[in-house]
Amino acid sequence: MIIIKSAEEIELMRQAAVPTKEMLNNLADIIKPGMSTKDIDDYVEEYILKAGMKPAFKGYSGYPACACVSLNEEVVHGIPSKKRILMEGDIVSVDLGTIYKGFYSDAARTYPVGKVSEKHAQLIKAAEDGFNAGLFFARKGNRLGDISHAIQEEVESQGFSVIRDYVGHGVGREMHEDPMVPNYGKAGHGVQLVPGMVIAVEPMIATGDYAVRVLPDGWTAVTKDGGYAAHYENTIVITDGDPILLTK
Repeated sequence: MIIIKSAEEIELMRQAAVPTKEMLNNLADIIKPGMSTKDIDDYVEEYILKAGMKPAFKGYSGYPACACVSLNEEVVHGIPSKKRILMEGDIVSVDLGTIYKGFYSDAARTYPVGKVSEKHAQLIKAAEDGFNAGLFFARKGNRLGDISHAIQEEVESQGFSVIRDYVGHGVGREMHEDPMVPNYGKAGHGVQLVPGMVIAVEPMIATGDYAVRVLPDGWTAVTKDGGYAAHYENTIVITDGDPILLTK
């Protein structure tokens, strides 16, 4: 069941999103070679607690950290570790969220670590380009498939693949609500968008094939062929006019 949010509920989600977007903006300057992925998680946890909010991810279905920190071929749900050190040329995806008065925010970015290859810089940009292509269709009267198709078309036009196993989703009092929002699909299909819907749109893309596998830790999803992956996500409110980006 898709839950339509009231103006008051959307305002609470807007407030939840403030530290989320601040952290993601700040990480662009903080992330450097020599850091561990645990250093990133420590920063996120401290920031959320100082903001007087709760981390959305920690404890969710048993997840042990405040942020998912996924390196290179890791697509999503990478568990932060003191032993996982960022190296020049790596790319690192950080997915995080907050809870404020019972409402969630959710967003992700992929960052270069120092100087990266042209191909991997383009991969990072293509994930954001895919998001923006989908965002154009996040309007009243359109279909979810319009968003999905636009993302897929943009990403594949740049020579990258769209991950199939992980998708976007509704968000509100729960981190994952209906509807599911695939990053691939057919225009004109799916649920019609109406004002008050709040969705997390999150292209996850790869340099090679889209097939993934989950590591023995039960969380970390990696590309089967070892290709690098990028992730870009924002929480979006559907309105009578332009969509509202809560996390950017």
